[in-house]
Amino acid sequence: MSANDDADGRGGDGPDDEAQGARRIPGPRAAADDFDLAAVPLPAPRTDPTQHREPAPGAEPEAEPEPTEEPAMPVEPPGRTAPMGPTAPATSPALVLPHRVLKSLLGAWALSACSAEETEAVEAHLTECAACADEALRLRDAVGLLHTDGSLDLDPMLRSRVLDACLSRRPAKIPVPDWAAPYDAETARLDALLRDIGSSEWHAPVRLKWFERERAVNRKTTVAGVIGHLMTVDGLVSTALGMDDPLGDAAGGRGGSDSAPGHAPLSPGARTEAYWSAARRPPTRTVREPWREQSHALIRTASFAGRGVAELSVSYGDFALPLQDSMLDRAFECWVHGGDIADAVDYPYEPPSAAHLHRMIDLAARLLPAALAGRRRAGLAGPARHLVTAGSPGRSLHLEIEGSGGGDWYIALDSPAALGSPAHAVAQVALDGAEFCQLVAGHVSPVEAAAGQEGDREAIRDVLFAAASLSRL
Repeated sequence: MSANDDADGRGGDGPDDEAQGARRIPGPRAAADDFDLAAVPLPAPRTDPTQHREPAPGAEPEAEPEPTEEPAMPVEPPGRTAPMGPTAPATSPALVLPHRVLKSLLGAWALSACSAEETEAVEAHLTECAACADEALRLRDAVGLLHTDGSLDLDPMLRSRVLDACLSRRPAKIPVPDWAAPYDAETARLDALLRDIGSSEWHAPVRLKWFERERAVNRKTTVAGVIGHLMTVDGLVSTALGMDDPLGDAAGGRGGSDSAPGHAPLSPGARTEAYWSAARRPPTRTVREPWREQSHALIRTASFAGRGVAELSVSYGDFALPLQDSMLDRAFECWVHGGDIADAVDYPYEPPSAAHLHRMIDLAARLLPAALAGRRRAGLAGPARHLVTAGSPGRSLHLEIEGSGGGDWYIALDSPAALGSPAHAVAQVALDGAEFCQLVAGHVSPVEAAAGQEGDREAIRDVLFAAASLSRL
């Protein structure tokens, strides 16, 4: 290099020398299709100055370039190559860039957006500079997150695992009862869905489905209307625990020990219709906050109430459940309607954990004998075949639930007071766990539900329709 070389690697003042100087931050590169290749002149090939090439006949002799220590190859237009001469062209040297320029190229290098020369210069620099190497590794890891093939949605069981890990290290002073854990988990999952949807999606149409007698029925509402429905039916549990009823005076009595004489709590369907009709305007996203506050209050109250509260009776108008079963019922409905909302807004929604799903299936199986007896009284099921004394084993159906949360249950067919027994099984039905829950929710027809059936056809039909009759608004 000459004595007047610049500090940034440029040598001399001539145009050839300027072409050899190191570029700083390159401008945007055009695609090959954007060039008018016919209008781009081909540069003369570079040859080794130590070798001599004879000029073509009739052509002007070319002037020999001034020898330099670091000759550079000119940049060829995309898609074109220089004509090959008798000798191979010299190898292009690596770019020599200042540290600040190389550091500014790290982001483009991590995204594989550098040219070949820039990439070579950056990678050569990374072997010498520890600080830039660490930064380049961090940027490359960040780029890997941008191109992940996995789902960006959180694992629905993440909250449960975090809480289990925390409680294993330091148990809660006032733990949530086991029978309230499914409700706690399902309300949290539904709340996470509601926090993730936009304002307009709260008005997305949702069609609630259930089964009445021998036919499927439905009711159209919105996402906000579904949350209002869940809140008003949860109010049955809150009044049993001595808390305020979200319907107030419209509930027709508090339903606790201070209920007005002759006034029973409204049924879940009637409570929901009362809530919807009392609203001056259609429900909006503002309904989420009172619903979530109520669910938190239910968990706190049940946790502080002690062990005896599990058997507290919760009235549903025409029937009643112990508090521990009522909380399972509310968890089940929260999951089912969470799925309805997820379908309406195109949101992924997974079933409950296997342990919680097993508890929900067990509750439905325990309710089936009473539901079957109720349908028999209404003339919707076949007559009892063999009555036995209370507590004795009687004619049974083997309900086999496969998959997550599955197990085996024996359903007494002739009396709710009889015991289901494998020795007295006259029929068997096999169902997937999720499919059985959809049947109980009234989302699947009893005729299409069973995957496997064997034995007494009338008993199988009666049990499947009894399972569908457990559904309600």
